[in-house]
Amino acid sequence: METTLHHQLKEKFREPGSEIEVKIGRYRIDVVNHGRLVEIQRSGLAAIRDKVAALVDDYEVDVVKPLILRKRLIKLDSKEGVVIGKRWSPHRGSMLDVFDELLYFTRVFPHPNLRLITPLIEIEEYRFPGHGRRRRRRKGDFEVKDQYLTEVRGMEIFQTAADLHRLLPADLPTTFDSASLAQGLGVQRWVGQQIAYVLRHTGSATLVGKQGNANQFKLTKPKSQRNGQPTKNNVEGTKTASEPSADVVAPSKRGGRKSVA
Repeated sequence: METTLHHQLKEKFREPGSEIEVKIGRYRIDVVNHGRLVEIQRSGLAAIRDKVAALVDDYEVDVVKPLILRKRLIKLDSKEGVVIGKRWSPHRGSMLDVFDELLYFTRVFPHPNLRLITPLIEIEEYRFPGHGRRRRRRKGDFEVKDQYLTEVRGMEIFQTAADLHRLLPADLPTTFDSASLAQGLGVQRWVGQQIAYVLRHTGSATLVGKQGNANQFKLTKPKSQRNGQPTKNNVEGTKTASEPSADVVAPSKRGGRKSVA
């Protein structure tokens, strides 16, 4: 069942006159903004990796992956019951969480037809006692009834490998390792290792050698967009937008058009 959060994000990234829940081939698309496909992905990006890989060959695609900055937990006494407690989840998210998402998405990102949009959000989550599909009950088990968007605190748009450089420390050494990343970003070493992996496998950084057991990297220079121009495609029944939505960057107008019956 679609959560209220998913519906709210669809409306936020939907341009006037666009379509929702459009069938393209064997896929159902959340929003079609005048030819540009928009996929809202609340769970991990790995779940839509193959779908996006198939679509970007023929269409411009925006993948909206919200990153939760804070979550307010609303506890109900039953699924249709009353609120018996409220508290903030101790987990705090950040824009760096995009690297965790990209770990299993590097075969798709970057691509000239793909934009990854990452709003940093606060939500409310309504829970009630239950164990869902788990075979065994455990103390404190709960099920999620619904989630609601309460605030958007920021947003980044990533289209090229070099766009990931914006999240890195300004004083990062020319040659660096995962320890340098971890220290500069104020994260644990294993997080720095994940970030280094993503940088390397997206082409955002290159492996230049080793110092002891530590891989050494250098950031790659940004490439001109002209090296790989995306193909602009329209879905039958839509028109080219004259102005972009205020919430998202305007899609580039490139290449030919393709209609889908």
